[in-house]
Amino acid sequence: MVKPISILEKDYSQWLKDLSSRYRRSQIKAAVKVNQEMLQFYWELGRDIVERDAENRYGSAFYESLSKDLKVELSDECAISPSTIRYAKRFYVLYIQKIKNLQQFAEDFINENFQQLAEKMPHNKEDIEGQQLLMGHIIKDLFSIPWGHHMLIIDKVKGNHEKALFFVRQTIENGWSRSVLLNFLDTDLYERQGKAITNFTRTLPEQTSDLAQEITKDPYNFAFTGITGSYNERLLKDALLNNITNFLIELGSGFAYVGKEYRLQVGETEKFIDLLFYNLNLSCYVVVEVKIGKFEFADAGQLGGYVVSCNHILRKEGRDNPTIGLLICKSKDRIEAQYALESSTQPIGISEYELERFYPTKVEGSIPTIEEIETKLSEMIKETSK
Repeated sequence: MVKPISILEKDYSQWLKDLSSRYRRSQIKAAVKVNQEMLQFYWELGRDIVERDAENRYGSAFYESLSKDLKVELSDECAISPSTIRYAKRFYVLYIQKIKNLQQFAEDFINENFQQLAEKMPHNKEDIEGQQLLMGHIIKDLFSIPWGHHMLIIDKVKGNHEKALFFVRQTIENGWSRSVLLNFLDTDLYERQGKAITNFTRTLPEQTSDLAQEITKDPYNFAFTGITGSYNERLLKDALLNNITNFLIELGSGFAYVGKEYRLQVGETEKFIDLLFYNLNLSCYVVVEVKIGKFEFADAGQLGGYVVSCNHILRKEGRDNPTIGLLICKSKDRIEAQYALESSTQPIGISEYELERFYPTKVEGSIPTIEEIETKLSEMIKETSK
């Protein structure tokens, strides 16, 4: 029987922990490397299919044939399904035009004559370096997320490479699992991100106003609360906090929950903030007020007062940036919201929320009837029996 180690037990335990940590890091690095090599293969496979015009050249059964032939050629070491080969082509087609546009910019710059080059150098030198840097970031990002994530993105973005790159970057920044990515693909995050009406450009320093805008959404999707009937503000806030993980995910990267109905002693009066968060990316408190009705001028005044109070009572000079206010209401008039923000000297954003998605009552033409399905199946059977 092996005797337990008793000499230098603390040192041994620490060494064991270090070894385990190093081993896990090496596993992660190996997995990342394998993923990058696989993505490189799929990218080149997609490129070959496009450049060879393989579908027209080899016929409609090309994908199935290539899958079988690869399996035979590699003695069962390679099992690439026809579906995966199709995804490889779509992967390449989705992003190649963006990369080609950046490459063309560089080539056009290089091919200019000396006089043109001299005239444009002060401006174009910065442009070309920026474009080259952007191209490098895009390529790096594409090879930094798993293939399964890429397939989800390819299916959902319908050829929109800017939308696809947005979700690639969000996956990298937030470490999204496949299920979380799918959730945001299905909730139109690309269309909602950074869309709140705000006055950040006027009330925040230039270096933080863009980042502050990006942490907003409009509308916010609160379907995870499960509320379907009548409700009041307390019920909605309780539901948000009972689903705090989903709430933080919907708010976005960097949000940390501080408190609900957070008490502030303002002079001789007690004030209670609906929801208080701290954003680690912005290094600032974020006051969130939730209203179940339509936005009113008074709401902006109340929120602005809370923001100022947080700056005086909670904000630490040298540690925290100016507090931001976010009002999330059931509905708003955009002009009224704009006027309210113009009157405020505090950084405030105004958004709406949705509890569920409603489908149109009349969906004829979008969902096939039983008769249409049966007719289509009959036609397919007839075609295959010829």
